[in-house]
Amino acid sequence: MTPSDNSSRRVLAAILAASLASPALAFDLDSDTPITVSADSARLDDGKGIATYTGAVELVQGKTRLTAERVVLYRSSEGLNRIEAKGSPARYQQPVTSGEGETDAKARNITWSATDKQLTFEREAVIEQNGNVFRGDIIHYDTEQRVVTAEGGEDTGTGPGRVEMVIQPRNSTDSTK
Repeated sequence: MTPSDNSSRRVLAAILAASLASPALAFDLDSDTPITVSADSARLDDGKGIATYTGAVELVQGKTRLTAERVVLYRSSEGLNRIEAKGSPARYQQPVTSGEGETDAKARNITWSATDKQLTFEREAVIEQNGNVFRGDIIHYDTEQRVVTAEGGEDTGTGPGRVEMVIQPRNSTDSTK
C-alpha cells in the first residue's frame, strides 16, 4: 500500500462520514422501546446468553429494522451486547436522525457490537442514504466517534477490489437554478 493509497482512503472515509453523519446507525439500548424479534425458528441458550433465530428473521426497534436469514443475539449481565446477522444479503434500515430519508445498508454479514460501539458490514457491503452510495468489501462504522473505514476486496485476478462512492451535491435542488 502506498502513502497515496492511505491518503485516498482517509479522504474517502472523511467524505463518507460527512455524508452519513446524521444517522446513529445502531440499536439504542438506552431506549425504552423494546427490540422485537420474529423468525421462522428460535433457539435460546439462557446459560450462555445466546439466542439464535433462523428463517426470515426481523429485528425491529422503533423505525430501526434488521432483516436476515440468520441472526444471533449475545447477552451478558449488562444486557444485549452483540448482534450478528447473515443473509444474501442481510439488510439494515434506519431513519436519518436529522432531516428526511433513511439509511439503507446491505451486506452478507452485519455485526453490531455495543462494547466496541462498532457496526461492521462485510462481503458485498453497500450503504445508501439520500442518494449517497458507498460500496466496499468491508465497511466499519464507529457509532460513537462517527468514523467510517472501508476496504476493497481481495485481488481476484482482474485487479484488487476497490471502495466506491457516489456523493450527491449538498444542494441538489439549487443546481438547477
